Amino acid sequence: MADLRSIAAPFVVPGPSGVAIRTRLKGLSAEDEYVLAAVGEHLGSVAAADLKQRCADGLGHDIGRWAQRKRGLTGLSSSRWAGSITKSTHDQWALARRGLAAHVQGLQAGIDMLAHRLCLPVGQKGSKRAPGGYRSRREWHAKARRLACLTDRHAAALADYDSGRVRVVRGGRRLLNTRHHLDQAQLSQEQWRQRWRAARWFLSADGESGKRYGNETIRVTDDGRLSMKLPAPLADLANAPHGRYLLTCRVSFAHRGQQWTDRIAADRAVAYRISFDAQRGRWYLTASWQHPPVPTIGLAAALAAGCVGVDANDDHLAAWHLDAHGNPVGAPRRFSYDLSRDADHRDAQVRHALTRLLHWARACGVKAIAVEDLDFAAEKTREKHGRRKRFRRLISRFPTGRLRARLTSMADQTGITIVAVDPAYTSKWGAEHWHKPLASPTRRITRHDAASIVIARRAQGHKARRRTSPPPTDQSDRVGHRSAQARPDVPGCEGPRRRIPGPRTRCPSPDSDPNAGDQCAQHRSGHTTEPVQLMHSQ
Repeated sequence: MADLRSIAAPFVVPGPSGVAIRTRLKGLSAEDEYVLAAVGEHLGSVAAADLKQRCADGLGHDIGRWAQRKRGLTGLSSSRWAGSITKSTHDQWALARRGLAAHVQGLQAGIDMLAHRLCLPVGQKGSKRAPGGYRSRREWHAKARRLACLTDRHAAALADYDSGRVRVVRGGRRLLNTRHHLDQAQLSQEQWRQRWRAARWFLSADGESGKRYGNETIRVTDDGRLSMKLPAPLADLANAPHGRYLLTCRVSFAHRGQQWTDRIAADRAVAYRISFDAQRGRWYLTASWQHPPVPTIGLAAALAAGCVGVDANDDHLAAWHLDAHGNPVGAPRRFSYDLSRDADHRDAQVRHALTRLLHWARACGVKAIAVEDLDFAAEKTREKHGRRKRFRRLISRFPTGRLRARLTSMADQTGITIVAVDPAYTSKWGAEHWHKPLASPTRRITRHDAASIVIARRAQGHKARRRTSPPPTDQSDRVGHRSAQARPDVPGCEGPRRRIPGPRTRCPSPDSDPNAGDQCAQHRSGHTTEPVQLMHSQ
């Protein structure tokens, strides 16, 4: 029997540390759109030059170089615009740096897997833990050539990482590559050019605590008036005092609008970003702010009223409600979604499924949802699964990190705690211990439903199996408590189950003498009835 790996302890997932809300800017005049486009294009060119300089500095960048860059940008915009641009540049460079590190790790994982499989004899079968050798000599030769190619790529990527060189495309690499496939994208050159320009505009301003309405650069008042500080070269476009431009539209946030109102009323920092959707021809305003992390509730307190176990799959979420003792309550639930279309559609499907899950969890009266701490980073490589393209596509589009992050953010507003558990053996043990006992002719359950029970029980600290074996001496309770999930001090844990009188329950009516709860009235060894004791005493 193979050794099982150790199971990590469950933990409470910390809540979100920031909030972002978005609304559409309606009622803009032609002059407003012209000013927004002019400011976005000017600041976008300034941000592109600053990013180019930051990438050229590489690992030699320090606080002195940052101050020098900011002084150069202040004359082209303003001090606050310069601060927002340099901060965005640093974040973009750091993101590209982390992406390069992940690329190096992925190449190294592919090299290790290729080297392992090339060392095995041709045709050798693999196991569940590691793949075997290649099927033919021809495939072995092709993979040997791929190993040499990946080795060269890894050396080049590692050299870039050590030297601090990154590759960044302002506007997105996907949109840049679309320029060469306009027929497939069903776009004209002018339509693509409009999207490309809008993606490279810069209209973002960081918030400042203590300033009026939380932001001096892009300001939104409590009555919805939106104004912005114009850069120095565009100061002649101002229509308000102090070089500001006041837009004609009114701003209102439908989602978390009261939180935003309370924050700007207290002059707390709020960051704003104005974006243009060239495909729809619409302008949007995004407000975001950070809040101090709230202390997470203890694991025992979150699980006091039971929990809901959730098994995430490619097309649905399998959920089951468990009580405080680890017993399944009611019937399993399934929340389906479709991940076969574009990213926006997938995100909407996931949000809709999570909304239904949270509403059902609140109806069950629980305060915790248990999910698996999944990470398929090591499973997405084509070198491990090879010909299994369908499986590789499945795990590549599986929303592991996004699902848990969005669930945590949405559950924060409902008072439900998210508990992450180790995903090891949940499906296997669920099918072994829970699938057959819970299935019936009128209720068909899947192995995913059974896995959700194991996930919830693991969060509660129970074992995966339904109950432990009886005591070794006999079938009574003299040696110890038989139940694995109920403690001996739980009131009524050994009492009879409550029955509702009726023709289908085959139990006596309420008027009869109910002695089912009296253990001394049963025909068991060591428990005699009272009339027999009297007869023996005579």
